[in-house]
Amino acid sequence: MDINTVKVACSSCNLRELCLPMGLNPSELDKLDSVISTRRRIKRGAALFNAGEKFTCLYAVRSGFFKTSITTADGRDQVTGFQMTGEIIGLDGIVNDLHSCDAIALEDAEVCVMPFEQVEELSREFTTLQHHVHKIMSREIVRDHSVMLLLGSMRADERLAAFLLNLAQRLHARGFSQSELVLRMTREEIGSYLGMKLETVSRTFSKFVEDDVIEVRQRYVHIKNTDALRLIVNATPGR
Repeated sequence: MDINTVKVACSSCNLRELCLPMGLNPSELDKLDSVISTRRRIKRGAALFNAGEKFTCLYAVRSGFFKTSITTADGRDQVTGFQMTGEIIGLDGIVNDLHSCDAIALEDAEVCVMPFEQVEELSREFTTLQHHVHKIMSREIVRDHSVMLLLGSMRADERLAAFLLNLAQRLHARGFSQSELVLRMTREEIGSYLGMKLETVSRTFSKFVEDDVIEVRQRYVHIKNTDALRLIVNATPGR
């Protein structure tokens, strides 16, 4: 066996409520364990998969942080999302049997490998699993719509406030602090995702610090006033 792969069991995983096996009974979990049989380690900066590669598997992030990105027609790297522990990567490959983006580890990470054909087969057998796979896909669609809204109608400060609130909420669901976070992505990557220039991202961070909404030390961010961030996001249009 590859030294980068080790046996994994969903039944004993503390992420199972965030991941695929939610609500499965013990015998169904055993069957899923036989499908999701390995973990894979990815070094910081390395690709889990690249655009154009054949799609065969979905990946559940067991630890670490990823970004997904596409290369635009003019050669720029456009960040399309950030994925963290308990989230699924690889859904982009389902439609054409080819991955449409790159998935890059932002820190040393580990994923559970889920061969899609076998997951599909089990989904037909277990309605609970099928329902959950559909929920994951639906969540991706909703997230895409949210990003479109961010890019289409929000000012720079609203975009960054919404981004920080979303990140804090997702981390909190995983047992982390609701107000303290360490950004695994660079400000340039945040700008790429939010459709903002690097200088605008830096300027907006500085404005939030001046207004005593957040405290920033390099990549550490302490949200001092969550309500103020929410007010920025929900600002009256045209104000």
